[in-house]
Amino acid sequence: MIRLRGHHLLCLLGYRGMGYSEDYVRNMTQIYETLRKNPETRIRLVAGPDDLCMKFPVDKPCHCQNTSVHRRDAAVLARLGLKPNGWSTWAEIQKRIAQRVESHDIHALCKTCSWRTYGVCEEGIVFVRSGRPLPPAPPVD
Repeated sequence: MIRLRGHHLLCLLGYRGMGYSEDYVRNMTQIYETLRKNPETRIRLVAGPDDLCMKFPVDKPCHCQNTSVHRRDAAVLARLGLKPNGWSTWAEIQKRIAQRVESHDIHALCKTCSWRTYGVCEEGIVFVRSGRPLPPAPPVD
């Protein structure tokens, strides 16, 4: 079981090996590859910090509890028809994303996210909507 907050459901689609630190990237790569290879992995939806946040670097300003991040989580979960403290599988989450989110929705759902400008989350949504598998994550050094 992997614990994920709302907006990280979309972040994972766009994960391409970038992150806040080596530990963060290593952790996100492990979670991403687990989900990519095992889509029936169970996901516990949480309101607040999750298994990705736990590796946020202590030497950087933490945003995991910011109001804007909580609003983003709530907006993504509402769009997907999911609630905090619920359960799902990664396959079911991808299916909901394919049915309920379009690539241009990232601009509204994630407008305050600094990673949005890379365009990788939109790309991930295109993959999911077209039925293509997500690409392997780049190798971690």
